[in-house]
Amino acid sequence: MMAETYKGEFYCVKCKEKREAEGDVVISESGRRMAKGICPVCGTKLNRILGKA
Repeated sequence: MMAETYKGEFYCVKCKEKREAEGDVVISESGRRMAKGICPVCGTKLNRILGKA
């Protein structure tokens, strides 16, 4: 089974701007779906909460 991916806008805390990136969808400990990616400009890890699984 292929891992689910998310492509869209993330907010980079280091750059303080919205960035287009692609990341893997994971389930958090609280049961929420989150996309985790890397900022294409500064290389910081990005998170975006997508909602409940």
